[in-house]
Amino acid sequence: MNQTIATRQRFWLVFLLFLHTVNTYMDRVCISAAKGSMQEDIVGLDDQMMGYVFGIFAIGYALFQIPAGWFSDRAGPRRALTIVVLVWSIFTALTGAVSTAISLLVVRFLFGVGEAGAYPGATRALYSWLPANERGIGQGIFHSGARIGAALSLVLMPWLIDQIGWRMTFVANGVLGLIWGGVWWIWYRDLPANHRRVNQAELGLIHDGIEGEQAARSAVPYIQIVTSANVLLAMFQYAASNMTFFISITWLQPYLSQTFGESYAYLASLPLLCGAVALWVSGYAVTGLHRRGMHVWSRRLPAIVGYTLGALGLLLTTQLGPSASVWTFIACFSLATFGVEMTLSPSWAFCMDVGGARSGAVSAAMNMVGNLGAAVSAVAFPFFVAHVTLPVIAESTGTANSFFAFAAMMNVLAVVAWMFMNPQRPLTKLSAAALRRRVVWFVLLILAVVGMLVYSKFLLPSSQKKQASHLESPASERVGWQTWEVSRWEC
Repeated sequence: MNQTIATRQRFWLVFLLFLHTVNTYMDRVCISAAKGSMQEDIVGLDDQMMGYVFGIFAIGYALFQIPAGWFSDRAGPRRALTIVVLVWSIFTALTGAVSTAISLLVVRFLFGVGEAGAYPGATRALYSWLPANERGIGQGIFHSGARIGAALSLVLMPWLIDQIGWRMTFVANGVLGLIWGGVWWIWYRDLPANHRRVNQAELGLIHDGIEGEQAARSAVPYIQIVTSANVLLAMFQYAASNMTFFISITWLQPYLSQTFGESYAYLASLPLLCGAVALWVSGYAVTGLHRRGMHVWSRRLPAIVGYTLGALGLLLTTQLGPSASVWTFIACFSLATFGVEMTLSPSWAFCMDVGGARSGAVSAAMNMVGNLGAAVSAVAFPFFVAHVTLPVIAESTGTANSFFAFAAMMNVLAVVAWMFMNPQRPLTKLSAAALRRRVVWFVLLILAVVGMLVYSKFLLPSSQKKQASHLESPASERVGWQTWEVSRWEC
């Protein structure tokens, strides 16, 4: 092996993790596509219970984010990701064996528990293998697998269910996960130095890119990092991005079907594909700016541009009249989705910068609070539709325009948040009393996230959902509430 020219095994790692996130979303989309067939076969699985099934995944996923991230940091991503992928793959396959609604609830909760470690574990693996100037493109390619997997699965899963039935479709998805877990265990090593195909030149490149970070952060308690201004702002802006993304995975497809006809429902996948492109564009921008010495702005600038585009796209959507074509509408909405998806790569790279060797647990905290954005949206969306009017944008109730304006405002506030986020900001030592206070506040934050998720998934009054299911579109047409939920398509 030539030791003077760096090998590129770290790029194979990124590709393997790209397949990993494609697999996670295939497993999530499967239950949405199988909803009708499952309700015919499973005792007690009416629409309300199906909503609980979707919701129970989100609860398990949120509750175990930080424990799974901590486990990835302590056990190493090789062992951690192998275990979590095996766990969720087993419960994916077992979904095909359930016969009652209660057993389905248990299986899907445990499926969510397993998937909780998917993104924190992958982020910890990327930290060990990618120098700081390649984290942006690594995260961009990795996360794009979710959008590509979701878009393709909307077409693939219904076809597969028609061919082999919904039960065997879950088994097939579970088998794919088990295969990936086996490949991961065989190929990956927690330290690139232990990988036989990584030469000294690549090791030097990786080492130089992360040198000093682990030592600088290891002396700081985890609770201080995760409650620092940097991470709290990262949590806020990530929740803001999920508010916009919530629209694209709940409101969009039924709106297209009922406003422009079912033949245009497939266009709901275009914003997702635009999001995948945005992740690559943003990833390259983060990497390119970092290589030019703009270490702070390499994270900040792509995120600010992304949120600005997100706000602009949402506001443009509110100005479309009844005569607007479906393509004009999709273009505006795709711009909004493109913008907020541009923020993922800098957000997760930022967590790697701040978290260091504890990137798994730090990114897990951001992802957990990000779920709060979707939960708040589920509650706020019908309220805005029924009660909120705004001059020019939403002059009467019954439209989604007021919520679009709210989501645009959150994107603007996220821009402000990024102006104060600096991964190079040092952390001073806190007293034991100060750390105890931060623990209390952090526990309260976790309880708030879980409480909002429980309310939005299980306790939200049906009357509010019915209001949303009969709201008027921006073009003054009736739209439907989501009937094909994918257990939240966030990370």
